[in-house]
Amino acid sequence: MDAGSSSSPLHIVVVPWLAFGHLLPYLELSERLAERGHRVSYVSTPRNLARLPTLRPAAAPRMDLVALPLPRVDGLPDGAESTNDVPDDKRELHFKAFDGLAAPFAEFMAAACADEATRPHWVIADCFHHWVAAAAFEHKVRQICARCRQASLPCAMLPPTAALIATVLSHSQPSDRARAPPRYEQEGRQPIYCNHGVSGMSIMQRLLLTKERCTVVAIRSCVEWEPESFPLAATILGKPVVPLGLLPPSADAARCAAANGAEHATVRWLDAQPPGSVLYVALGSEVPLRVEQVHELALGLELAGTRFLWALRKASSAGAAVDTDILPPGFQERTRGQGLVTTAWVPQMSILAHAAVGGFLTHCGRSSLIEGLLFGHPLVMLPIFGDQGPNARQMEAKKVGLQVARDENDGSFDRHGVAVAVRAVMAEGEARSGFLAGAARMQEVVADAERHERYIDEFVQQLRSYSAAGAT
Repeated sequence: MDAGSSSSPLHIVVVPWLAFGHLLPYLELSERLAERGHRVSYVSTPRNLARLPTLRPAAAPRMDLVALPLPRVDGLPDGAESTNDVPDDKRELHFKAFDGLAAPFAEFMAAACADEATRPHWVIADCFHHWVAAAAFEHKVRQICARCRQASLPCAMLPPTAALIATVLSHSQPSDRARAPPRYEQEGRQPIYCNHGVSGMSIMQRLLLTKERCTVVAIRSCVEWEPESFPLAATILGKPVVPLGLLPPSADAARCAAANGAEHATVRWLDAQPPGSVLYVALGSEVPLRVEQVHELALGLELAGTRFLWALRKASSAGAAVDTDILPPGFQERTRGQGLVTTAWVPQMSILAHAAVGGFLTHCGRSSLIEGLLFGHPLVMLPIFGDQGPNARQMEAKKVGLQVARDENDGSFDRHGVAVAVRAVMAEGEARSGFLAGAARMQEVVADAERHERYIDEFVQQLRSYSAAGAT
């Protein structure tokens, strides 16, 4: 196959991390590549593949869903294939099982590379996939280290060498330096560097090994989304960096989701609410709050007095029942005329698109931010772990919303902090007007479909230019 020809299709292998915050954006990328005529092999585990949305008709003929069985590991619940299935105390066992995919992936690559007609031109892998990078290197297939997170996150993740610190400070504004991570967030990162656990490898080792063997780093971002940090990414990472755009839901996908959710009970409840009056509360499927945190959030919503729709999801192991009795005593009775709480699946896109929704209380996962700002909603931000803290500070700097006040040392929050943030974002007044204006500015970036299609076109052109030049 001639990868250098501008007309011949590429064969691209895509291997996301086993979390739906990664599986779904990489599926969106894969479908956009397939819709441009390229062959995509999308690799994951059987249960994860079975839970993906139906492929779009224009992409399906050129996409292969490749299922690699996740090895069993003692102590890991059966069927725990995504991070959503794994209790917090079993994360290292999940990494150990994940590393067991190295052998079946190597076999897949060997079979694909045995015939020039099926040989991949590129492998796109998440940043934890050191064994994918090794297999690609062995078969002389170029590899892209892909990141779903913001371009500025490498500054926070990489070990703080003097050169790195000097680079960041020389390009930052005083206001950027004032937004340093709080103590609880810094302490929470320490295991990234030193906790090898039962998998035998720290997260930082995985990141560095994967990056070392890649040709280019691709980031789900763009300069319009983070002009203050995207230009620094290549210098910080020491690799060429290509933007993928934000990979927002396609217009067809958004319309389909809205239509499919129109009869859902939550959407019917929204139909009876005044325009712009409801705060949608959703902290994602992988953010387990302790019972006392759920109570403070609930009591803060009650105290704020704002209408709310709360998609409350409690982490559970695969196949286990979810304990729904975690709200404060009497809360649902007291707020019956004010809000609705559901522990079932909800059609998030239909909810965010609804005219009754006027704000979004979010954990600040990248996909949730993009979906919320696609509809111009100001944000109440309650980051819990990982990249959510940096995401929240980035959005707060853009004046699209307000973080819930936290204790600098332990990260705790209380009902009063929740109520203050909710009122600031949702109550009519100068503060809300400013947040609406900030959200509208970011909506222009997210909702610009042509811009994000151009980023995919330019990404493909970059792949062809590397292939034509023989870069490794």
